[in-house]
Parts: sequence; structure tokens; C-alpha cells
Amino acid sequence: RLPVRKSQSRSAIVARTIPTTFEIMRAAKWNAPLWLTLVFASFTSHAWTATEIKQGRTGSIKGEEHGPRAASIAATPKATTRTTILSATASYNDSNNDSRTIEADRRRFLTRCGSIAPFIASTSNPSIMNAMMKDPKTGISLPSPGEIEAAIPSYWSVVGHSNDIRKDDDDDDDNPFKDARKFTRLDSKPDSIFYEDPRFVEHVDEQAVQLMTNYVNKVVSEGRGSVLDLCSSWTSHADPSTVSKAALRRFSGLGMNEKELQANKVLTDYAVQDLNQNPKLPYADGSFDTVLCQLSIDYLTKPKEVVQEIARVLNSNGTVHILFSNRLFLSKAVGLWTGADDIDHAYIVGSYIHFGTNELTTIKATDLSARQGRDRRIIGDPMYVVTATKR
Repeated sequence: RLPVRKSQSRSAIVARTIPTTFEIMRAAKWNAPLWLTLVFASFTSHAWTATEIKQGRTGSIKGEEHGPRAASIAATPKATTRTTILSATASYNDSNNDSRTIEADRRRFLTRCGSIAPFIASTSNPSIMNAMMKDPKTGISLPSPGEIEAAIPSYWSVVGHSNDIRKDDDDDDDNPFKDARKFTRLDSKPDSIFYEDPRFVEHVDEQAVQLMTNYVNKVVSEGRGSVLDLCSSWTSHADPSTVSKAALRRFSGLGMNEKELQANKVLTDYAVQDLNQNPKLPYADGSFDTVLCQLSIDYLTKPKEVVQEIARVLNSNGTVHILFSNRLFLSKAVGLWTGADDIDHAYIVGSYIHFGTNELTTIKATDLSARQGRDRRIIGDPMYVVTATKR
């Protein structure tokens, strides 16, 4: 159920290629013979991948689709062969012999398991969709515990990873900035029209708001004096009492609607600016210790320029925190975002930072969502954050 990305290490393939036993049992609807067969197929697939890594095979399997389109292609029934099962994963070595693997798309694997079910247990009718965690209200696929964190390649999290690695990655299809069409939107009219009227409402449910508030309060309380809230509005999701105790020198906000910004109780100053028209931030170099961006990254049509500006206005060792959910104004979100699931969203945000600037490193993703039940299913609106630190 992970997107196809470069993995962290050879050993990581074990945890990230094979669907969990619980997922497979649910896919098989607890039918023991079918379950055992699917587990065997999964481990066989892993063994095949490990062999390919050892042999140094390069490239991906012909005909395999990677990325956001994989989910839709996975839903299409295909002939069942050994290759169908085993081609769920592939690996490659780069020119520097730095072996990295392409992670398995477990969502595709579980879907394909459905096609072999009739050949294994004629009395069973497995529902592979039951193996996915889905929002019961929207039908949107939701990540299992740990999948958001695993969406970011581990070498992106290394402090001061080399520019050579970044240069190599710039040749990869994973670089979001190679195709400007990814940042087009259904509503191409200026955002100043869309945000002309103030909206004094939250765009996620109360639980998600509280999760966001708890996180921002923690960041502010641990801050070193100055905070910038990008794409700000009538709330920065920071309690005034927490901001007061932190004794911040500055809590600046930059947003689209002046009335909303005026109503924000924690801001010491604000600026009205459309980052999609002018991504240049009106602040001096090294002005802030912390930059926040909440529930807005999906609307930015020039994220590379914005990330570069974030790096510029941050102090050394300053941090950026980009919070997002799966709720959005569909007409205003960029195409790259609307065609992806939450795991891909985490990767997209991380890729904005990784491919956007050399100054931000230690990129990590964290799942802040509330969960419950045996399978730790997300309840309510999900909440995630991607963070990075300036060198």
C-alpha cells in the first residue's frame, strides 16, 4: 500500500514490500487456505526482489505503472500468472553503485490477489477493498500506521545529505518540478477573487483542529523567538496563552484576506500577499526561527519558489512545519495533489523540499491522526506534517 519510491535500505524491503499478515487475512476474508497461499505469494515476491537486488538488476518491470496512476490500474482485472504476483516490486542500482530499491506497491499486490482467489478457493469471494483502510464517509484510502513516516526516503532525513545525491535525483521522474502541467488547477482565476470574502470557519473537523493546535502549541513553546505563519488566516491554531508564555519576539502572518488576518489574535504583524502571483516573501534573510504552513500546501502553484523563500527567511537550524489533511477546495488544488492519496501527499511535500532547495535537510513526515481499533484505523479527518531543518 506504499507508493513506488526509492527505499531507505536493502533491509527496509522486508517491512515495506510485504503486506501485513492482518491485511492479507482480511483480503482473504479469513479463509485459511487462501490466506496461507497469499502469504506464500507475498513472501515469494519478496524473495524474488531480494534476488534481483543481489544481482544488481536495474530498471522497472516492463508494463508496470508507478505513482498515482497505479491505484486505478490496479483496479483493472488482469490475467493471473506468476509474473503478475512477482512483478509487484523492482529494484535498481544508480550510477554511483548506491543500491536503492523501488518499494512495493502493496495496494496493487492485494488487488491482484483477488484475481487468483477463484483458483485457490472456489467457496471464497475475497473482497480486496476490505484490505484497504478507507474513510467510510468519503471512500478515500487512508494510510496504515507508519506509512506516512515511511513515505519519505530515509536518505532525505540525513543531516547534510550530499549535493551529489540531490543532483542524481534531479534526473528522476520523482522530481515534481520537471512538468509544469502538474501545477495547473481546475479554477485558474486569480486567488484574490476566490479569497475576496473572509471565511471565519475551519476546513477540517474539530478533532483535526485540536490535533493541529496541539502540534502548533508544542512547536511554539519549543521555539526560539520568531514564527512565520504562511498562508495564514483568522487562526494560526496556537493558543494565545501558549504564545504569551513562549515570549516570542515576533509572530508574523502572511495570507490572502486582510479581515481574516486582522482577527488573528496571536499575530504581531501581517502581510496580504498572493504567493501564487508573487512567491517572494517580504522579509529579510534569516528573520524567523520557525515557519508554519497549515492546510495550504496543496494550493500553491509555485511551491519550489515558496520553499526557496522559506529557506531564505529561516535562521540557521530553523525549522519548517507543513501540515496537511485530505480535505480541500478541489477546484483550487493543483493536479499533482488531487491525483494522489495521503501517502503520496507526504512524499509530494517532502519532494517539494528535497528538490526545491539545498538549504533544507532532515526531511521527515509524521502522522498526527487519531486512530482506534484493532487495525488502528484513522477516525475523523486525518492530519499529517512534513518538517525540515535549515542547515
